[in-house]
Amino acid sequence: MAAKAIDLSTAGIKVAYAIEETAGTKPTAFTNIPNPKSIPNTNPEPSTYDSTSLNATEWKTYVEGLKDMGGALAITFGMSQVFLDMWEKLCGDVETASASNKRMWMEFYHPKLTKSFFFTCTPTKLGFPSADVDAIWDGDANVTPTGEIGWAEAIAPTDAE
Repeated sequence: MAAKAIDLSTAGIKVAYAIEETAGTKPTAFTNIPNPKSIPNTNPEPSTYDSTSLNATEWKTYVEGLKDMGGALAITFGMSQVFLDMWEKLCGDVETASASNKRMWMEFYHPKLTKSFFFTCTPTKLGFPSADVDAIWDGDANVTPTGEIGWAEAIAPTDAE
């Protein structure tokens, strides 16, 4: 008998990062970024190319093309001094690491899955997020995917020290 699929909630999802210790090698430890509020869709529809031959009489055929993440991804976080300090340090560390051809990796981790979603990326320094009267202050941190995108064995992130 097949296992019954049970839908998951978003409770417990973590957004984490790591910088390569060895250039070109995925890190084995990731650091949790506090208070993520929203993760953008990273499941883009691939482009398609019409491959219909002149012999077709009823249906068109297609070939799958490339997927496009759409450029920079905005991940929403709760604003705090802890988050601001961490993001500034992260951007500085990535800038330093890039001189040695080392990349930043992002992980979207769910505690009830055996795999996490990973991708290499470049972070963008924060501006001043929008603010509204009588509201929680959230801000978008942008990362631009650079490759190595997909699911792999989950690595539970740890909190920053």
